Parts: sequence; C-alpha cells; structure tokens
Amino acid sequence: MLLFALGFLLVILQPSAGQFPRVCANVQSLLSKECCPPWDGDGSPCGELSNRGSCQNILLSQAPLGPQFPFSGVDDREDWPSVFYNRTCRCEGNFMGFNCGECKFGFSGLNCTERQVKTRRNIFQLTASEKNKFLAYLNLAKNIPSQDYVIATGTYAQMNNGSNPMFRDINVYDLFVWMHYYASRDTLLGGSDVWRDIDFAHEAPGFLPWHRVFLLMWERQIQRITGDENFTIPYWDWRDAEDCEVCNDEYMGGRHPTNPNLLSPASIFSSWQVICTRSEDYNSQQALCSATSEGPIRRNPGNNDKSRTPRLPSSAEVEFCLSLTQYESGPMDKMANYSFRNTLEGFADPQTAISNPAQSGLHNALHIYMNGSMSQVQGSANDPIFVLHHAFVDSIFERWLRRHRPMLEVYPAANAPIGHNRENYMVPFIPLYRNGEFFKPSRELGYDYEYLQEPALQSFQDLLTPYLQEARQIWAWLVGAAAFGGIVTAVLTGLIRACRKKKGGTSSEIQPLLIESEDYNNISYQSNF
Repeated sequence: MLLFALGFLLVILQPSAGQFPRVCANVQSLLSKECCPPWDGDGSPCGELSNRGSCQNILLSQAPLGPQFPFSGVDDREDWPSVFYNRTCRCEGNFMGFNCGECKFGFSGLNCTERQVKTRRNIFQLTASEKNKFLAYLNLAKNIPSQDYVIATGTYAQMNNGSNPMFRDINVYDLFVWMHYYASRDTLLGGSDVWRDIDFAHEAPGFLPWHRVFLLMWERQIQRITGDENFTIPYWDWRDAEDCEVCNDEYMGGRHPTNPNLLSPASIFSSWQVICTRSEDYNSQQALCSATSEGPIRRNPGNNDKSRTPRLPSSAEVEFCLSLTQYESGPMDKMANYSFRNTLEGFADPQTAISNPAQSGLHNALHIYMNGSMSQVQGSANDPIFVLHHAFVDSIFERWLRRHRPMLEVYPAANAPIGHNRENYMVPFIPLYRNGEFFKPSRELGYDYEYLQEPALQSFQDLLTPYLQEARQIWAWLVGAAAFGGIVTAVLTGLIRACRKKKGGTSSEIQPLLIESEDYNNISYQSNF
C-alpha cells in the first residue's frame, strides 16, 4: 500500500534535480544555447513577470586553473555549462531552480520567505517505521522516471554540435548515479586516447561542497516524489565500527548465502541493477554511459585489500582531521599535505596529514572496505550505502566549519584543478551552483545533524570563542591601553578636585561631571569590540 500511495503522488508532483532539463534537451535550445524555461506560475521565462528571475548570460570565472589538465576545448565539462548553454535563468531573492520555480535550500513557502532547518538523524536512531519508510523511498526512486530531467548519451560533438540531440529518460535514483559518473569520468580525447587525471567532484577543493549539493538535491528529490517535505537523509556513523553495521537485511542488505559478492535475496536492493560501472568500455568506445543495466549491486565488505585499508576509520583519526586548520594546501589535489579536505577525502594519512595515495583513509576507506560497487569511483553511487556514508562525511565537514569558522576567502579562488575554483560552476548541475556557495554552515542551507545539535548555552559559548581568541592575540595592547586610561583618569580626577577646591563649590547652572548613584540604573552601556 505504501508503494502504491507513493506511486500515486508522482502523478501530482513535479520532481526537480539536476543535469539536463527535459524542456531544454532539444535542437532549438542547443543551437541557441539558451535554457530559460517558463515558470508554470505565470508562463514567463524564469518567472520574470513575477520577479522570480530572468534569462541572463552565464558569467564564467576567469581565474587561472591548476596544471593538472593541460588541454582546452576538448571536454564538454570545461567552463560548465557553456558548451551546451550560455544563457540560463538567474533567480532573484530566495528563488531557485532551472526556471526559478523552487525555493533555495533552507527556505519554503509560496514566496520562499519561510526559513526552515531540518535534522538529519543517525539511521540507528530511526524507529522501525521510519527506517522502513526510508527504504521504501529509496526503492520508489529506483522505479520512477524523472519527470524534469534527462541524461546525455553523447558528447556535444557526437550530437553534431546540437543539431542531433542525444538524450534519454532515466529513473530518479539513477539520475544521481549518472551525475556522479559524469562529474568523475575521464576525458575522451578521440581514437582510443583518454585523460584520466580529471575529476570535477573529487581530489580537489570542490569535493566537499560538490557532495553537499548532491545530497541536498537528492534529499529534495525524495521529498518531492513522496510528498514528504520533512524527509531528511539519515547518516551512518562508522567511527570505530568493527564491521559494516548496516549490511544486513534489516537495513541496507546482508550477504548472499552462496555468493559473498552479492546481496541477500531477502533485501529489496538485491534486485537493483547498476549503471555506469564499465569505464574502460566507455573509454575504448569513446562513448558516454547510456545508463543501461550492467548487473546487480556487488558488495563484499571487509574482504578488501588490507594493505590499503586495514580497517574502518577511528574516532581518533576523525578528531585529528578536524584539528587541521588549513582547508586546502599546496597543489590542491590528492598530493596536498596538511589539508583538511585531502585528509578527510582519504588521500592523506589520517594520523599525519601527509599525502599517501597508496593508502585509503577516512572517506576513501569506507569505499574500499565495501569491496564492490562502492569501490569504483564513477559507479559508487549505485550502492545506497553511498548516501548514508556521504551524509556522515558531510557532517564531519560541518564540524570543521563550526570549529574553525573560515571566511569564504579560505576556499581557493584560483589555481585549483579544473572545475574546483571558488567561482566555478559545479558539473553537471542545472540550475547552476558555484563551489563557494556551499562553503558555509549547514544551518544556512536548511539542515543540521542530530549529533551536532548543542544546548543553547554551549552554542553561546561557541559564538564567543573566536572573539576571545582574538582578544588573547591583542591582550598586551589591551593591558597597555587600560594602564594608559588609568593614568589619564587619575590626572583628570586630580585636576577636577583642584578646580573644585579653587572655586569652592558648583553653581546651579553647572552640571556635575559625576553621575549620582541613583542615576546608574537609567544608563545603558554599549561597547564595540
């Protein structure tokens, strides 16, 4: 009955996510390079008549890139999305979406004026009914076609520069699998040549903001297709876990009784088919993943290469990672040392923060430990554990943001690998999002984590912490200023007394310099730090 009801909701709800809007996947839009669909509310492009937005030229970042990608004009993802579209909707205020028909993350209501903060919870803290509903939502997403978006099955050149569109339908869950693949796929250089050292979602500063957007869009998609506006992604806290605690039929699927690489037939996920896992085939054919089925989910947790990933991450490793003060460093890729991002992503040792790509720590450790579909970057989102895992990784990112309170300028503006500068648009999302827009606390984006919520007193203390730290840095100056002020006060007081003695009193027309005691309660003081 639950699945039947959810299926019915699909008829009345219009989902929205990312990639190519269906209304722009046509010859006219591709040749004109314009994707400014009308908003249903008033029928005007981008809801312009209702002051929601307008069709504008895309403003691309001109900041220099790092040396990792030595080509230009060979990949459709360069200067995203300008190869396909150079005019899109620019939304005003709190409006968002490819036609400005949605609210920004963290806002709701008819005019997107109502702030909201929803809580993501530990999957083991969900009730049985909440957990079963989450699993049903996942399965629904796997079996419902996306209404608003399609995927590209060919490059822009293979589409004859837009005159021969190559797109196809895809279900809601696989849309996100495909987007993860598309962002991390190799560059096709022609013939049998590819360039592998490129990734618009990993191995660089954008890793954490990109996956933050990915989860927010995925969360909103589930809310829309189910009608459950209160849905939030649960997370799996894997710190110090001795094994895969969610790998059982009650949660994300147990081990097959006769084939340890497959899921138990008792799990709903055992019937799922994966897509976009055969990167070498796509490369040899110079083709994109077309989202055709490529077999069942594979998973054999714990039977991985122990020399690379001996165990799941520990609490101590997470705490060390959080202590790192630099978000990014050096080449800003997987060779970066003392970088919080690179250490959390797993290319740097979680005990020293020194780059060591031969080992897999923290985020990467989980992927390798799963020893299956999750262990291959481009197709890793096929396993639904991906969502639980990245929600927890995002929570660690959130802890770092709250602890260190970095300014936006901490996120690199230039010289990062292609697609990862602060003002670069994230591949392959439409509507457009810049990396720097999601380098901010989660509460500003409308969500929080259950285990990070603190009592009001603690939050107040945290608010004061950075100011107290600044005060310590200028303590000597403050002491000197106080001493100087004391001397000045003493001199003035002496002069005042001397004048009083000389004049022998104060006339009624002259106001006193000192306030009488009963007047103190009527005075309010302000100090500017």
